[in-house]
Amino acid sequence: MTIIITLDVMLAKRKMRSNELARRIGITEQNLSILKNGRAKAVRLSTLEAICRHLECQPGDILEYRDEDQ
Repeated sequence: MTIIITLDVMLAKRKMRSNELARRIGITEQNLSILKNGRAKAVRLSTLEAICRHLECQPGDILEYRDEDQ
């Protein structure tokens, strides 16, 4: 099972920079980078909610499941 984070795609669609989103949702740019690059082991629901609120999207717009066997 692989979860793909497509946050960079949504940021580009909304014409927003990572540092601006990090400031708006109250996390460090480094932590947002870890999430954006798929290195995060977990995501707090409150962080996911804040991202979706500020990017005006749904969680499924930035999270994608891919079956490794396919």
